[in-house]
Amino acid sequence: MFRYLWKILGVGDSSAFRHPGAFWLGTLGVLAGVIMHIPMFLMGAATNYRLVGMPMDAAMKWGMFLICAGLPLSFYGMVPKKVPSIDETHRLQVRAMDDAPIRGAHIALLVVISVAVVIDTLKPATLGLVMPGMIKEYGLRGPGNPHAQVPVALLAFYGISGTMIGSFVWGWLGDVIGRRASILLAAETFIGTSICGAMPAYQWNFFMCFVMGLGAGGMLPITFTLIAETIPARQRSWLMVLVGGNAAVGYLMAVWLAKWLEPHYGWRALWFPGAPTGLLLMLLNHWIPESPRFLLVTGRTAQAREVMQQFGVRVVEAAEEVVDVAHNKTDRFIELLRAPFGGLTVGLVLYGLAYGLVTFGFLLWLPANLRLAGMSVSGSDSLLKNSAVIGLPATIIVAALYGWWSSKRTMVALGILTAVVLAVWAVMGKNVASHTLLLEALIVLLLVGSNAMIATLTPYSSEVYPTKVRSRGTGLATGASKAGGVLGIGLVCAAVAPTSIAGSAVLGLVPTLLAAIAMVMFGVETRRMKLEEITAATLVGSAKKQFST
Repeated sequence: MFRYLWKILGVGDSSAFRHPGAFWLGTLGVLAGVIMHIPMFLMGAATNYRLVGMPMDAAMKWGMFLICAGLPLSFYGMVPKKVPSIDETHRLQVRAMDDAPIRGAHIALLVVISVAVVIDTLKPATLGLVMPGMIKEYGLRGPGNPHAQVPVALLAFYGISGTMIGSFVWGWLGDVIGRRASILLAAETFIGTSICGAMPAYQWNFFMCFVMGLGAGGMLPITFTLIAETIPARQRSWLMVLVGGNAAVGYLMAVWLAKWLEPHYGWRALWFPGAPTGLLLMLLNHWIPESPRFLLVTGRTAQAREVMQQFGVRVVEAAEEVVDVAHNKTDRFIELLRAPFGGLTVGLVLYGLAYGLVTFGFLLWLPANLRLAGMSVSGSDSLLKNSAVIGLPATIIVAALYGWWSSKRTMVALGILTAVVLAVWAVMGKNVASHTLLLEALIVLLLVGSNAMIATLTPYSSEVYPTKVRSRGTGLATGASKAGGVLGIGLVCAAVAPTSIAGSAVLGLVPTLLAAIAMVMFGVETRRMKLEEITAATLVGSAKKQFST
């Protein structure tokens, strides 16, 4: 029965997994645990869904136990069986049929992954929308309640910390249990953490928000890894940037749900959509194949050939010199720090940290700094809104440059642009507020630079690493962008962050400049190149340098 359900869901050949039944038992446990929390939420209807101070009943406690037990049980069920030997497959490569048009299977995958990006973005986007309700119900420190002891900003801190750790953990999972199984596990995490809506104490909300962040942070690098390994090289770059643009739809969806649900059911109701959206993503997994490159690397050649028939790819034998170098690489994190990837990894980590610090160490506090510099509330808000609207079309230009000009040069140019703008902010400080046109130009350029940095970071990191560690490398780069946010918010919570415009600008300037320099030195070109060609150029080029030395 379990194998039949497994096939209906479309997870793949159950014989390749350790125990399909464990996955289904874990999933049913998570769903049952969420349902057991709903009665307590409904009990709050008489008090406008205020649950603060209410004791947790036996059903809620058992529900939390089922969720905590169901998630690891599902993970156990999805771990692949050990393959006795993969010596006969290590010389095989997957080559995309670049002369063939995009097929229906490609389109279905892109649509489902776009939905996954929307659902993934919906989770952290909800954080800002629930904060006003949490401040009022729990008496936390924030706008309108500045003297409370516990800051509501801790919710964002726990959430973004979860996304950072989730990027690292799911990057590892993607290379261990597979890209497809990791997406399933993230979706199940979304279902389980929807019980935030029934938590009577804010501490539980902080904890569950952290767990939600684990899944949300892990989803993005896995989806881009899968796209990079499936889409033909000619269309890969610009399609990945296009799919990433669906993050804006996730934010709009969060706002729409807030306007629809909150007036009738309170802020807590904003957490519950995590259950149906997570379940929807699990059902859509029927149209998400496993990466044929991952299947070949793990020795499952028969499964790889089945997937390749759908996507129009073929297996070829790799060149002798590529095999000898690539086959010696392990599937551990340490490979990301070894030659020839060490310098590239440092550059991508700096790139991610720079984005996080610019966004959470400078742009997040820019409205407050502008008001301290003498601008009115309405004036600063209008300026920021107008600048965002003006800078929006630039994302299309960046996508075109990345896909049709040069991926490496585009990333270098974005880093230099952002660093130059931050340098102007650092030199002028609060005096920039008296030059309206210059101020608006600087805001536009900074928004363009920082948004484009994160829009290109994940696609690029999913292209430059070998299949064995591609998911880990993408997760590391994505996690670095979250680490920059954790550092920026952490400095604010610790009251040691620079409070002036000039100081905040310097905080983001240093890693941005270093990231641009590192990309010049260690970055590789990926435009219209097959993943195997990128790996071969990097590995073989490094091997030849070592031999000549």
